[in-house]
Amino acid sequence: MADGPGEDTAEPLPDRLAGALEAFRRHLAAERGMSAHTVRAYLGDVRALLGYAAQAGVTSPEGLDIAVLRGWLAGQHATGRARATLARRAASARTVTAFGHARGWLTSDPGPLLGTPKLRRKLPEVIRQDQMAAVLGEPGPRPAAGGESDEPREPDPREPDLREPDRRERALILRDTAIMELLYATGIRVSELCGLDLGDLDHDRRTVRVLGKGGKERTVPVGLPAERATARWARDGRPVLVTPDSAAALFVGARGRRLDPRTARRVVHTRLAAVPAVPDTGPHGLRHAAATHLLEGGADLRSVQEILGHAALATTQIYTHVSVERLSSAFRQAHPRA
Repeated sequence: MADGPGEDTAEPLPDRLAGALEAFRRHLAAERGMSAHTVRAYLGDVRALLGYAAQAGVTSPEGLDIAVLRGWLAGQHATGRARATLARRAASARTVTAFGHARGWLTSDPGPLLGTPKLRRKLPEVIRQDQMAAVLGEPGPRPAAGGESDEPREPDPREPDLREPDRRERALILRDTAIMELLYATGIRVSELCGLDLGDLDHDRRTVRVLGKGGKERTVPVGLPAERATARWARDGRPVLVTPDSAAALFVGARGRRLDPRTARRVVHTRLAAVPAVPDTGPHGLRHAAATHLLEGGADLRSVQEILGHAALATTQIYTHVSVERLSSAFRQAHPRA
């Protein structure tokens, strides 16, 4: 059955629309330096828009006017798309029409005329400082055996000796502890953690060099517990797992390859679940916790922005709301006239 208005379509696009989509892909990847994940998200939205436009009789990018954009989003709304999805797709539409206008395909850019659904900002659930201390003080169970999906099952003669399970298990525990300490100490993203090389951590200055979104590099301070945990992993744990495939990767998987983000996420979920009453917020929850606890400890917003690698200060400001919520809660519980 054919897709209705506003639904994604797999039908082939007219040649000129397909060419425009490919040019847009090259622009995002090469000129704007976006990650592969971000490029895929944009292309999925724009592919859906162009599919809708083709069903409406549009055969070239010149036909992308405000009526087409609004009709597409109206169809999305009618099918029950979430507000966040509609807002993201509206942003994608504005990005592609701005690109088309810059290329001369559109005489005027209809994107700014497109409204955006107002999002209800939901404050992230944040692990308390005492809860975080309990998590980091608890070795916790390891993820189930064979759960590191980035690793093949076939044995490899270059791998560490698989007859030493206790030694390997201890190495993985050291690795997992270092992952938890470093994510919480620095607030870096899982993808950034998995991309670290041995030379990125400066043990003397207690800083780590991070390659963030858009290829932007930043230097983040590292607390003493995280520095010690990472140094111990690099000294005592990593050599047990390392293979020629490890190259310079700081964190490696059970079979020696660079750690996969899925494995790192599984480690975090397992460690959080090991402590009762701690919300399972995942790796991004550690980032939230790091930012909130920094602000609660007196750090200024600009410094937190630099540490997290946010391009805009407004992105960091949500953590001030979290801190105020906590202050208000403490006031209501403790003040006799609250």
